[in-house]
Amino acid sequence: MHRLFLVFFFCVAASLPALAAERWETLPPTPQPVATQRAGHAAVNGISIYYRVYGDAPVQGGTPVILLHGGLANADYWGHQVEALAPHHRVVVMDSRGHGRSTRDARPYGYDLMADDVVALMDELKIAKADIVGWSDGGIIGLDLALRHKDRVGKVFAFAANSVTSGVKDGVEKNPTFAAFIERAGHEYEANSATPKAYDDFVAQISKMWAEQPNWTDAQLQSITSPVWIVDGDHDEAIKREHTEYLASTIPHAGLLILPNASHFAFLQDPELFNAAMLRFLDGK
Repeated sequence: MHRLFLVFFFCVAASLPALAAERWETLPPTPQPVATQRAGHAAVNGISIYYRVYGDAPVQGGTPVILLHGGLANADYWGHQVEALAPHHRVVVMDSRGHGRSTRDARPYGYDLMADDVVALMDELKIAKADIVGWSDGGIIGLDLALRHKDRVGKVFAFAANSVTSGVKDGVEKNPTFAAFIERAGHEYEANSATPKAYDDFVAQISKMWAEQPNWTDAQLQSITSPVWIVDGDHDEAIKREHTEYLASTIPHAGLLILPNASHFAFLQDPELFNAAMLRFLDGK
């Protein structure tokens, strides 16, 4: 009797359609680069930084916005956000040093150095002050700018950032969605980089930075004066929820926003919600 039941169960189960993945388990395609006539390489801070500029000079009070991507990625990941911001802002996207189409020098990766790259590009583009939207490493760089370059930063929308290494979950690289991102990033690196065969060394160098940085104290975070929103997805594969809440409670007057049914890649998984939150923070809309 039990054997007949099991045979029936497995036959029925085999005929059922596979359950669709939850949205937070998906990794939507990297957006195609948004076309612009203003793109190029800037020779600044000892390297060549690839950048693209969108939108006219700020209109209706809209400030310049710089979008900073996550580790291993490139500026193309911001395609959905560029389209939302460009009608009312001058928008700059850039490939961080050693990422995408940008080069690097012999100096080891570090968040202070990468923040200085942003300031150097701002100087080159004659941007005195800008709001920052950052994802993961880009969010950390945004907070670094708020700590060390206070006069150059307006608001900081820090998505999926951490301020100490213990804020990252152990074994994140084994998560299926995150592992798929690492593999995709490797193909994109090979297609874009001036050193296309050096991805493994690139990952090793970035991983060394991740193992050691950032390590900010409560006092450092409490010295931030820029308006900040700390944002994350409710299913982030990399950042511990308690750490996200700690950041929001430690940075003075910071907001906390948890996006539902989304992960470390919420800006791809639910760009409408992500963009609405981003615009609400930047423009009060």
